[in-house]
Order: sequence, then structure tokens, then C-alpha cells
Amino acid sequence: MAPPKALLFDFGGTLDDDGRPWLERLRPLWREAGARQPDAALDRAFYDADDNLPKRHDLTGLDLAATVALQCADTGRVLLPEDPDAAARVARRYTSESRAALARNKPVLARLARRFKLGVVSNFYGNLEGLLAAEGLGGLFGAVADSGRVGVEKPDAAIFQWALSRLSVTPGEAWMVGDSLKRDMAGAERLGMGHVWLAGPSPKTPPCCGDARVLSSLAGLEALVAPAEAAR
Repeated sequence: MAPPKALLFDFGGTLDDDGRPWLERLRPLWREAGARQPDAALDRAFYDADDNLPKRHDLTGLDLAATVALQCADTGRVLLPEDPDAAARVARRYTSESRAALARNKPVLARLARRFKLGVVSNFYGNLEGLLAAEGLGGLFGAVADSGRVGVEKPDAAIFQWALSRLSVTPGEAWMVGDSLKRDMAGAERLGMGHVWLAGPSPKTPPCCGDARVLSSLAGLEALVAPAEAAR
């Protein structure tokens, strides 16, 4: 991969966890809370809440806890209508785990921000920029491409280009760091961007996406970019 001038990050599953998207993390929490539906039904309830969250609620100014609470409340009304407190329990645990990951990753991002332009490219609800600010990360990113604001979702090239243009870099001057092969890696590859797959702690070989590098945690990104930075 060519040496980067800018690093773009996914949010869910990348900044708030080491490679696990929201549904993958929430599914076992719903099981522990008592949901007994088949996985397909549980997943449908999650996606219905996820897809319709900004239509059902005013998310303006909400932090991570408030956003997750609404998502879980809408999911819980389908999965556990007899237990109205279940959604709050799931949301609290999920938020706590996410905030621990954000706190762990913030020093890494702060050091990278001194050497690279940073941006976020995320399929989100339209309130990501304010959420990042509320969680203490807002000043680190020169561009926040939130699909709910930009109007297109990854892997569409337009959402990546939106961020790149605001950072004043070309696709060849940026790397995309994310947990999704379909959205992050494939989308970046189509644009000729370098791409880093945050795959979680189990070693994996990417089944697609050319020369994608693989990380088990975001902490490893600094060592990965050092040789490329030196070659720039």
C-alpha cells in the first residue's frame, strides 16, 4: 500500500470495538436478557430498529448512551415486550463496553492525529459528528462522513470521496481502516485506497480485497503505518 497522508476510520465495530459490528455484539446480550427468538427474527428486529431510528426519533445532540438506548428500546419492544427493563440493561452494558473501547483507542488516535489527517466514514444515523464530540473524540477528525447526513452509504464511492475532499487528499493518499470486508475494504479497494481490516483477536486471512492488511486491534495501527510513513 502507498504511504498515507490520511487515515479514514469506520465507527461501529472499529472505534468502539476491535472488529465486531453492533449486531454481533448485541445478539448475545439480548440472549442473556432472555430473548428466545431464532437468530433470523432477532436480526430482523435489530435491523428494523436500526434502519428506522432517525425516522422515529430526533437524534440531534444525543451521545452514545442515548443513541444506543433508543436503538435497544425499539428492538426490545419486539424481542421482549413482557420485560420493558430488558432494553435498558442491554443498552447500559453495550454502552459501557463501547466507551471502554473508545477510551482505549483515544490515545492512539490522538498520536496518529499529530502525523496524519484523520476522518470517519460510517453508515450511521445522522448524529455521528455530535456523538463523537460528546464522547470526547470530536477534535481528532477533520471530516466525519455520516451516511445519514451525506445521503449515501458504504461501499458507495461517494461517501468516501466526501471525506477525502474535505481532507484535501486523493484516494491514493489515504488508507481506510474498518471491520467490514463488504463495506469498508471492498469500498476502499474500488477507489484505489489502501485498506486495513480490523478483524478482531483471532488471526484471519481476508477472503477478498487485494492487499488489505489485517489487525487484531486498533492499537496495532501505529506500528503498521510507521514503515509506510518512513517511506513517504
